[in-house]
Amino acid sequence: MNKRKNIIKVAIDSPAAAGAGTLAKAISNYYNLFYLDTGKIYRFIAFLKIKFGKKYNFNFIKKKIKTLKITDLENKELIMDKVGTEASTVSKDAKIRKLVHSFQLNFAYNPPKKYDGSCLDGRDITYNIIPDADFKFFITANVNTRALRRFKELKKINKKIKYKEVLKSIKKRDKSDYNRKISPLKKTKDSVLINTTNLTKRACFLKIKKIIDRKLNI
Repeated sequence: MNKRKNIIKVAIDSPAAAGAGTLAKAISNYYNLFYLDTGKIYRFIAFLKIKFGKKYNFNFIKKKIKTLKITDLENKELIMDKVGTEASTVSKDAKIRKLVHSFQLNFAYNPPKKYDGSCLDGRDITYNIIPDADFKFFITANVNTRALRRFKELKKINKKIKYKEVLKSIKKRDKSDYNRKISPLKKTKDSVLINTTNLTKRACFLKIKKIIDRKLNI
């Protein structure tokens, strides 16, 4: 695999709905980094499993990943609760993780030339995908805050969704993400902890920007 030299690499891990995606996008836009929401890849696979049912198998997924475009990950249906729950199950499959791992590595170390680097967020980015990242962050928030954020997000798509359902789903996701045997969610010692519970999006961004600018001598 080709690795571009002198690029900025940002790795972010977080539990569901902690605000990592929003921050990662803001960081990527500001520093001209290629952004990849790695969780969306597993959601994409989960969506295919739900949609195609009997056709779903490893070879089917392998073909889909080979032709996967970043725009495919922008499908609004990927945010649905049932897709997220299924994604948590799909992500435990060692063969699928290996397949997705290669996809992630390529964008992490060889982003398109128009970008000055890469920014990936997910569950195992800081220690498994980009262990040599220039910047590592662990974004979190209390479970009730995260559930409320996801509830508001889902409410736009499904008016009948209930907060208690979302809270239950988030807790289930946490249990699965933190306790799975393969690449569990965890904060590494060299990751900077950012708790977004009582911070605005702007405040969180400025906090991270200050850390990055200091190291880049901006």
